[in-house]
Amino acid sequence: MLKFRYLTNFHYLCGRREKNNNLIQTETIMTKKIFSLALAGLMAFGATAQNEEFVFTTVKENPITSIKNQNRAGTCWCYSSLSFIESELLRMGKGEYDFSEMYIVYNTYLDRADKAVRTHGDISFSQGGSFYDVIYGMDKFGLVPEAEMRPGVMYGETLSNHNELSAVSDAVVAAIAKGKHSKLQSDSEGNMLWKKVVEAIHDIYLGVRPEKFTYNGKEYTPKSFYESTGLNASDYVSLTSYTHYPFYSQFVIEVQDNWRWGLSYNLPIDEFMEVFDNAIMEGYTIAWGSDVSESGFTRNGVAIMPDKTKSADLEGSDMAKWLKLSEEEKKNTPKPSTEKWCTQEERQLAYDNWETTDDHGMLIYGIAKDQNGAEYYMVKNSWGESGAYKGIWYASKAFVRYKTMNIVVHKDALPKDIRKKLGIK
Repeated sequence: MLKFRYLTNFHYLCGRREKNNNLIQTETIMTKKIFSLALAGLMAFGATAQNEEFVFTTVKENPITSIKNQNRAGTCWCYSSLSFIESELLRMGKGEYDFSEMYIVYNTYLDRADKAVRTHGDISFSQGGSFYDVIYGMDKFGLVPEAEMRPGVMYGETLSNHNELSAVSDAVVAAIAKGKHSKLQSDSEGNMLWKKVVEAIHDIYLGVRPEKFTYNGKEYTPKSFYESTGLNASDYVSLTSYTHYPFYSQFVIEVQDNWRWGLSYNLPIDEFMEVFDNAIMEGYTIAWGSDVSESGFTRNGVAIMPDKTKSADLEGSDMAKWLKLSEEEKKNTPKPSTEKWCTQEERQLAYDNWETTDDHGMLIYGIAKDQNGAEYYMVKNSWGESGAYKGIWYASKAFVRYKTMNIVVHKDALPKDIRKKLGIK
């Protein structure tokens, strides 16, 4: 608009010099040139606005290990949790580790199969899990380096593919858990035969769990390797924010993959979000469980929560145009936009009516701002180096506030007043 006002004034000035024909001709030519340049500039400005993409500036970034690819395995819970544990060791000054996801996955699958059989199939047997499976697993089973049990090696690949494994193991577990058996068979030492079958299946598809191995010239068992890291499972707490249980208490989040019934501390949403910022700014990372089925969670590296109620007021804007896109288009064309800032009640309703589910586990490790000053959390995903940011996502605070199921952090990452309210020592 400023350019148009400038041109109008220029025409007016030119009109006052009509007595000088040569000057008029010169000014007319100049006017045309300037108008052309201005029009080109406006067209370029319009194209820029129409195609505006996110520009992020890092505010705070904590160290992470390399990005991995879970490929065809529903094991994000393990990849994200071990990424979190690896970042914890970086924070502790213990150096860089690369832990085997498959070692934890193997043990977790066997435990979940046992639970499914004991409950006659009322607890499902599947690839899913929770952050607690890793926190519990490293304390009970230990840890092993990635080199000792890599994904895919048993079937000549470098990435996980659990489709066939799941088909075979699911069928066996279902046959036992839901079969019409008067009793289950065991060997002479009382070991259930079906467990030997399931273990053999996992040996074939995942590999045999190492009992001993050498790391940096020293021999370890999985348990002694875990102990050597200085990690303490009791240092880590799960947090959430829902109203169907009292705040500042613990409860079991009612989702299928929380089959170990791990407890989470319950905080009001504003205090819950305070934990995120305090943790990142104090040098801690966060294991983040979220719903990624939302259209705002794009497949191109950005997670936003557009406010659909604002579309009428923003007709013609980038926001309004974004809202009119198809769901597939939204996944690939994110734009800075006005976002919905949910209330505690809206967050609860989304959980109660199954709009918010425990879809995916990731790692939050930093804070960034877009070109408009809005803040986002920097997220390490486990989908390989995909998306616009090579495996990194930027999740808006509005999205995280609305769609977070739970997080796991070191207890020292909590603000002191919140920690006191929860009774965590």
